[in-house]
Amino acid sequence: MARYPMPDINDLPADIQAKILEVQEKSGFIPNVFLALARRPAEWRAFFAYHDALMLREGSSLSKGDREMIVTTTSAANHCLYCVVAHGAILRIYEKKPLVADQVAVNYRKADITPRQRAMLDFAMKVCLHSDQVEDADFTALHAHGFNDEDIWDIGAITAFFGLSNRMANMSGMQPNPEFYLLGRVPKSR
Repeated sequence: MARYPMPDINDLPADIQAKILEVQEKSGFIPNVFLALARRPAEWRAFFAYHDALMLREGSSLSKGDREMIVTTTSAANHCLYCVVAHGAILRIYEKKPLVADQVAVNYRKADITPRQRAMLDFAMKVCLHSDQVEDADFTALHAHGFNDEDIWDIGAITAFFGLSNRMANMSGMQPNPEFYLLGRVPKSR
């Protein structure tokens, strides 16, 4: 991280340290965002509580892949290298499509996605770039693809939350971990 030093994991509060080690155990490395934001423990807790509420919410028709697709697409619009690379890797894994993250990051309208996902990303991009122009017709278009109002809230909330995340990553100079670049592109070694 170029602008702010990352704290040593051993100097962090026990609850944050435990969550970071849990992520490391699962992924095999510590994503830079976990240490970068831990320099301010109260903000770290709030950030990841809202992240988990949005990205792990049950009862929505949005799949984990849909959620990561929203993050990757809108993060590309916000020119956030960290989030495009990190969430693109997660998207490749969830969708089991090694090309999809690159496609949606460059131009989701030409990506190998469903019409439903395209409608979802049309709305996410409108929230990302022109939220002041969202209107009832946007909801009607999403309803035609089977999204209910709670799903639409999720699309908007994920877009807005990662707008914050993109800006923090860009401002702080946060860089993606090298491990993210290959995730979902090459088979895991056994």
